[in-house]
Amino acid sequence: MEWTSEAEAKLKEIPFFVRPAARKKIEKFVSDKGENLITVELYLEAKAKFN
Repeated sequence: MEWTSEAEAKLKEIPFFVRPAARKKIEKFVSDKGENLITVELYLEAKAKFN
């Protein structure tokens, strides 16, 4: 799974102790959509779904 640098920067805003779990959830969400590149738009879509 690839991340754009902008999406990686957004991920770093998540507290370090929950970041690995958040990364997995976001990657699964994006994978389930049939994508393999995580953009800021997909990151925000995933974040909205999980909040």
